[in-house]
Amino acid sequence: MANPRVDEETPLLFESSKKALKRTPLPTLQISIVLLLLRCEPFANNSILPYINQAKLGITGGDERKVGYYAGLIQSSFSVMEAMTILQWGRISDRVGRKPVLLIGLTGNVLSILCFGLSRTFWALVVSRCLCGLLNGNLGVVKTVMGELTDSTNRADGFAYVSVVWNVGSTIAPLIGGSLSHPHERFPGVFTSQFWRGFPYFLPSFAIATFTIFCVLITLFLFNEASNSTLPKHHKQPVSVSSSGISTDDEEPLPLNKLLTYPVVLSVCNYFCIALMDRAFLSLAPLVMSTPVELGGLGCNPATIGYVLGGFGAYIGIVQIAFFSRLVRRFGERRIVITGVLTLTTSSLLFPMTSVITRKNGVTWVVWCLFGFALSLRAVTSMSFNCIFVYITTSPPNKSSLGATNGVAQTMVSVARAVGPGLATSLFALSLEKNLLGGYAVYVVLFLFSCISLLFAVRLPPQVWDEMD
Repeated sequence: MANPRVDEETPLLFESSKKALKRTPLPTLQISIVLLLLRCEPFANNSILPYINQAKLGITGGDERKVGYYAGLIQSSFSVMEAMTILQWGRISDRVGRKPVLLIGLTGNVLSILCFGLSRTFWALVVSRCLCGLLNGNLGVVKTVMGELTDSTNRADGFAYVSVVWNVGSTIAPLIGGSLSHPHERFPGVFTSQFWRGFPYFLPSFAIATFTIFCVLITLFLFNEASNSTLPKHHKQPVSVSSSGISTDDEEPLPLNKLLTYPVVLSVCNYFCIALMDRAFLSLAPLVMSTPVELGGLGCNPATIGYVLGGFGAYIGIVQIAFFSRLVRRFGERRIVITGVLTLTTSSLLFPMTSVITRKNGVTWVVWCLFGFALSLRAVTSMSFNCIFVYITTSPPNKSSLGATNGVAQTMVSVARAVGPGLATSLFALSLEKNLLGGYAVYVVLFLFSCISLLFAVRLPPQVWDEMD
């Protein structure tokens, strides 16, 4: 539906008014708590990346070409269960408040990561990841709280911190996983008990669980839901008109059929596409690094994988804090989203290039430069996530449906995160096993999907939804 107030002069008026607005200061304590909680999910998910391709527990029968099938299943099981439940957690948070849901999610994280560390069979690993996804709806709820703590003048700054903290978590987590796995081998003078030989991944799991318990206590005693205006509201307010042109009661959460307006659907579709591609490449990176050189991989051990992924996570965080807010004010959210999709397209070309060179000449400095450049492009991809968060936060027909909107978004992204790793790693394994397209079929599929993603990105409006009213 066309906005009657939009004409050929609107962008100029918008830019001038946007610059004139004074940015609202962020509420430091509550924002800090939200950002602390946000680290728990990348800690739980990314700490397993350095050793997930070694934690097969004998299921591959010694065939290294089949590793991708089982590694993808372990990584995807969390997202499958999260996709089935996260919308309900978001809707529950709209009615009972954010804090109870956050506490349940954190407790679920603790239980699941400890179960993962104590698993002795492949299927026990899968069950532990399913438990984490089933009990954890926190990612959507945390983003909902961030949206409620910010306004149009400081939202880009708030979500820039979201990305920075996520990447800090993604930086530290592989270092923890890679450095603390197999402690009986890495620190034989300290970890001498047979327990550490039988459970080589318990120490990194215990470290992550300890941090999460600390977050439970912080949430319980310091998270002030009333001051955040995240408590459910039960009184009626006058009817208002949203950016989608739908008249809504501003205080009542909407049913799903009224929630799925064009702004919500388009924002969520973009989020889904970028998340699927990003998770696919994030899963491929450690798999390529751990694959033997004769199969086109880099032949790295878990510690090296952890250091490389951690180092690039730190780089991405620095880029975010230094440039994101400035780039948004200079170029706008839409251009950054489009650029982020184009970087994923580029990565789908760079990964097979490294494999071709490795098979011919081994792991040379050229290989590391190309591979490092492909990883460095994730800084732009991460910025595009921030911009999509802003579109999603401003897209619901009323404010009382923000939790459900983020629930819908995270449901779709959980599907993407379930499909992305499993699809990418399985296609990688199948490409090697069957020599599909010379072993590079997985990258052809990802390139084609990135082209589809670009079609959604270009349909985003230059201004986010609440600024179009």
